[in-house]
Amino acid sequence: MGILFFIALLAVSLCLGGMAFFSFCVAPLTFSRLPPEHAKTFIRAIFPLYYLYIIGTAIAAAIALMPMSGMASALMAGVAFVAFWLRQALTPRINALRDQSEAGDANAERRFRRLHKASVIANLIQIGTTIAVLGGF
Repeated sequence: MGILFFIALLAVSLCLGGMAFFSFCVAPLTFSRLPPEHAKTFIRAIFPLYYLYIIGTAIAAAIALMPMSGMASALMAGVAFVAFWLRQALTPRINALRDQSEAGDANAERRFRRLHKASVIANLIQIGTTIAVLGGF
């Protein structure tokens, strides 16, 4: 087993572990244990770091996987790209819509729910993709 294989396996595993831990432990516990205003503040502070973690581990995996599997490398690059899009484009829009919704804008509430659902689906696709890549080892 070569060093690139080890780096790829480690990076994919860390990426998947981070996504699973945040999605199924941190986020649900935050909203079930903290008052809503504190939960919102905490999640808004941690999401940019979470996405940077996913971007970093997915890019490391994509680079390490290049010589072994172009498809696996491309899939992990896709995971990184989606995390970048979520971090830079979708999450700021979701946050703005949530603020507008809390200010009483019913139209913003509908758009918030739609975009939040899209972010959850994107996250599940990232997790599924990473599981598929990990299964290739």
